[in-house]
Amino acid sequence: MSSIYQHFRPDEKEFVDAVLEWKLAVENQYAAKRTDFLDPRQQHIVESVIGNNDEIILSFFPENTERKRALLYPSYYQPEEEDFGIKLFEIQYPSKFVTIEHRQVLGTLMSLGLKREKFGDILSEDDTIQLMLADEISEYVRMELTQIGKAKISMRDIPMKDGIESKEEWMEKVTTVSSLRLDVVLAAIYNDSRQKAQTLIKSNHVKVNWKTVENASFEVEAGDVISARGYGRSKLMSIEGRTKRDKWRISVGILK
Repeated sequence: MSSIYQHFRPDEKEFVDAVLEWKLAVENQYAAKRTDFLDPRQQHIVESVIGNNDEIILSFFPENTERKRALLYPSYYQPEEEDFGIKLFEIQYPSKFVTIEHRQVLGTLMSLGLKREKFGDILSEDDTIQLMLADEISEYVRMELTQIGKAKISMRDIPMKDGIESKEEWMEKVTTVSSLRLDVVLAAIYNDSRQKAQTLIKSNHVKVNWKTVENASFEVEAGDVISARGYGRSKLMSIEGRTKRDKWRISVGILK
């Protein structure tokens, strides 16, 4: 039997091991297992490891968000929304006088000592900012999160159905690259020099699938999400094969 690990990157082994443990726990205990918030790459790994399984069913929630919690459960089990343990809050602040940015919310949450996997998407539209939290830390955050930047804030619990819909739009383009190295792909996506791409990578300003990558020769794969500080986010949609000149033809999406 081929090893399951060959389908993933070496640094993902620990997470794959965790998924295998969850699967075993559901099989042995015949009870549901809830995960923390997972980014899209982690969701993909969970789906790949669990596969189409008659014994164990996999569901993600919320539907239209980037980060979701997963529930693994035996086939007889009927999950409810509450089983995912997610609370949605709206941040109340004097929006006439101050603006609060996404990165400030993120930074303040991290400064409370929270792990990134304990909260989901930070949603914003006009002056409204919403935050998804794991149920188990929501009361702690409600008590501790009283200020973001210079603004005094409070948090109001709201129903999940009132969540702001994410309106991400990807602009697609097809281009060719000499290799699938991160610096080469990054330069091609943003029509910039490879040297500039290497500088960004060496300065720890580039993430692939939400993890900082410091190695310019890191090989990108289809489905990878790349973010570079000052450039925004892009995604390698697909690798379409080789051209006559032996270059890779790739399709990329750039977040508008």
